[in-house]
Amino acid sequence: MFKFLKGVVAGSGTGVKDLPYNIGEPYSSAWGSWIHYRGTSKDDGSPVSVFALSGNNPQDGHLAAGRNGVKRLRTVRHPNILSFLHSTEAESLDGATTKVTIYIVTEPVMPLSEKIRELGLESTQRDEYYAWGLNQIAKAVSFLNNDCKLVHGNVCVASIVVTQTLDWKLHAFDVLSEFDGNNPAASGPMLQYEWLVGSQYKPMEMTKSDWAAIRKSPPWAIDSWGFGCLIYELFSGVKLSKTEELRSTDPIPKSLLSDYQRLLSSTSSRRLNTSKLLENSEYFQNKLVDTIHFMEILSLKDSVEKDSFFRKLPNLAEQLPRQIVLRKLLPMLASSLEFGSATSPALTTVLKMSSWLPIEDFNVKILPTIVKLFASNDRAMRVGLLQHIDQYGESLSAQIVDEQVYPHIATGFSDASAFLRELTLKSMLVLAPKLSQRTMSTSLLKYLSKLQVDEEPAIRTNTTILLGNIASYLNDGTRKRVLINAFTVRALRDSFPPARGAGIMALCATSSYYDMTEIATRILPNVVVLTIDPDSDVRSKAFEAVDQFMQLLKQSYEKMSSEDATGSVGIGISSIPGNASLLGWAMSSLTLKGKASEQAPVATANASTKISSSVSTPNLGVVTAPSTTMVHASSTTDLNELPVPVSPTSTDGWGDINGVQDDHESEKDGWDDIEPLEDPKPSPALANIQAAQKRPVSKPPSQPKPPVTSIKPKSTLKAASEEDDDLWGSIAAPAPRSSSKPLNVKPAASKVIDADDPWAAIAAPPPTTSVKPLSAGRGRAKPTAPKLGAQRINRTSSGT
Repeated sequence: MFKFLKGVVAGSGTGVKDLPYNIGEPYSSAWGSWIHYRGTSKDDGSPVSVFALSGNNPQDGHLAAGRNGVKRLRTVRHPNILSFLHSTEAESLDGATTKVTIYIVTEPVMPLSEKIRELGLESTQRDEYYAWGLNQIAKAVSFLNNDCKLVHGNVCVASIVVTQTLDWKLHAFDVLSEFDGNNPAASGPMLQYEWLVGSQYKPMEMTKSDWAAIRKSPPWAIDSWGFGCLIYELFSGVKLSKTEELRSTDPIPKSLLSDYQRLLSSTSSRRLNTSKLLENSEYFQNKLVDTIHFMEILSLKDSVEKDSFFRKLPNLAEQLPRQIVLRKLLPMLASSLEFGSATSPALTTVLKMSSWLPIEDFNVKILPTIVKLFASNDRAMRVGLLQHIDQYGESLSAQIVDEQVYPHIATGFSDASAFLRELTLKSMLVLAPKLSQRTMSTSLLKYLSKLQVDEEPAIRTNTTILLGNIASYLNDGTRKRVLINAFTVRALRDSFPPARGAGIMALCATSSYYDMTEIATRILPNVVVLTIDPDSDVRSKAFEAVDQFMQLLKQSYEKMSSEDATGSVGIGISSIPGNASLLGWAMSSLTLKGKASEQAPVATANASTKISSSVSTPNLGVVTAPSTTMVHASSTTDLNELPVPVSPTSTDGWGDINGVQDDHESEKDGWDDIEPLEDPKPSPALANIQAAQKRPVSKPPSQPKPPVTSIKPKSTLKAASEEDDDLWGSIAAPAPRSSSKPLNVKPAASKVIDADDPWAAIAAPPPTTSVKPLSAGRGRAKPTAPKLGAQRINRTSSGT
């Protein structure tokens, strides 16, 4: 038969060559004379089921009944009735005989008997699944009998199929007929094709062909008997062979026994209506049926009921059959989340259930829904997505992250909620490796620049930690412009001790990206100052960092000493073994969660020991410093006090990430305008450290204080040059104390400033160039005598 079908699909006969489906392997069982095949669509390869019925004579009764089944299946629609897709008839020659084959294409299904063997459910889980399946078939039978006034005629295990979501559906409509109980005078069979029904499935009146009694019976009488046969076959596990076997009630559950007996009543008028069975039977009241029923009417529930249901569902799902949870409940939950009927607590349940799926199924069935949820405006949904991003982040492709996920997540960097800002920041640990260099440079780093001066100290600390972790994903130019300035100018000068500790650790973790000049002139001077930090943890980290960087400098020195005079010295050096542990510390600081009492300042780091302590928890209230509440610096801060490092590529902040010249202010990133935070009054020891950082040039106490009067007014150029002074001026030569005298100025034209003269301090400076008297050689009046020093402020070039 299978070879024949392959020939038909190849083009022989009429009708099948245009069938847009491929026919595959058959199942081992099917109802009646039909053969049930697996199939696929020729358009998109989606799975389908193909039912085929063949006959040698076009007038064969089986073919006539099959045509009736096709017509009924096409016109009757119900969620628990098999969905019709396509049908056709084909003729083929088998020698001298013409064969006619009817094809019905439906949604992909499997015979119930085979699905039960495949699932292998036992005890309570088996009973719960049977209850759910019988509930669905009872709804289908009730719909036919009570709503459509139709009689199926042969309800049994063979007439039930199971979908990919494990739903039971009724089919085999060959015998299906209208119930003509309103015509008691009719004497012929009410079911035209009742001869197709096995004698073991026929009720007594049907066995006797007492159609008059059947017409006087209720419409559900025949199918209620068939539903009883279905229950027996289901729980006994064997196909019914004779009617007498129905008297054996041992396999029937006690909660269903009384209903089973009423379904098989010998008096047709007393048989139980399947609609009443659904309403009154306690057998259908179990966890699985109640859960699926709630999901089906989820849109009708209020928010309180939804929240209560979804909070209980994770624990409930552990008790339900795993296959039903994955194939039935999980798709329903994902669909309800996507279309908005489910609340944010459902996301936790979806992610827990999806962890039981193979990675391939998760990427196909669940991941597209999660990606769509990032576009939701529900803040609770966004929080749930970010809190569990480690569960699905690795499955996201780089293109999806860069184009669909990150644009929505980036709005969280500037959110009013500090909790959401921190969750957004932490999510970058998973997503940053998948971002393009353009997105990292033009967007992410600018957001991190702002977060490094956030009002929440925990966020500032975690920003530094994140930068240390994603440094390897930045290009070389960006690393040189960003890392040192971010870690030294901001992190090491933060008033929050864990933030300073994180800055030290980040410098150590990224030591392989700095050349020896940067280590000696920009890193060590900043770190050494912290060896007298008020916080013992910061001091210990500072000493370890000094040892690490000194070791790097020694290695470089030994390398230079051993090289030939013509050899070139590399500016880079590989990271020492301790760097791996430092990166591990930074990662654990972002992901570790704990109680408030466990969130102590950052643990001491060792270049050869792994760090596992935490800086912050998702609850921002845990990592706080009551005496170090940070605020943004005022725009009127004195430029002479701004801590500006000397950099070969930038004079302030993180530098120009995009490689744009400094004079293009509109294209600079967030680190081009770093302003120190205006902190509350620090402790004396911390104030000494900050003073040493901000005033690198110190004058010997023995030198006399220079006079207040300036010889020359300060110009904007001078102010700009002072702003760009080297932060490490404390190791530079002191400024010259003598001032040059104005050239070409006659001694008589300038008056020596008396130290006791109260006006001398505000007197204008003498001119820097000599002025030739206007009266010289021109017969004009003599120049007026110089006036008092206090009036020199009105002196002009004309000498008046």
